[in-house]
Amino acid sequence: MAVVVGEVVEGTVTGITHFGAFVLLPSGETGLVHISEIADAYVRDVRDYLKENDKVKVRILSYDGKAKIGLSIKQALPPNQRRSHQGRSQSFEDKLARFMKDSDEKLTDLRRSTDARRGGRGGGRNRDG
Repeated sequence: MAVVVGEVVEGTVTGITHFGAFVLLPSGETGLVHISEIADAYVRDVRDYLKENDKVKVRILSYDGKAKIGLSIKQALPPNQRRSHQGRSQSFEDKLARFMKDSDEKLTDLRRSTDARRGGRGGGRNRDG
């Protein structure tokens, strides 16, 4: 099966990175779904939406005839499903785990910025009196 730009096909997620996911196409070639093409909502972590071996429908956005194939999951969805699509359905436990992860990241960032303000200016007070 040849790769045709604009066509919607089903593929299998073979790898996930911080910038997107690699999808094996029916043609045997692998394309990349950039993180910005996974969902209409902001995607912080690709793993919140996809996991390896997931079957996904993708639209072929670009093909240079060699090795680069650009794909989109969000553009493969029918228009009436695009806004409501939020990745795979999540259980309460999944949502809670994501909330806890996001909260921990925010607290870590806050602690870093607070510590930098306290000791990062070099002066400080002389505590020996």
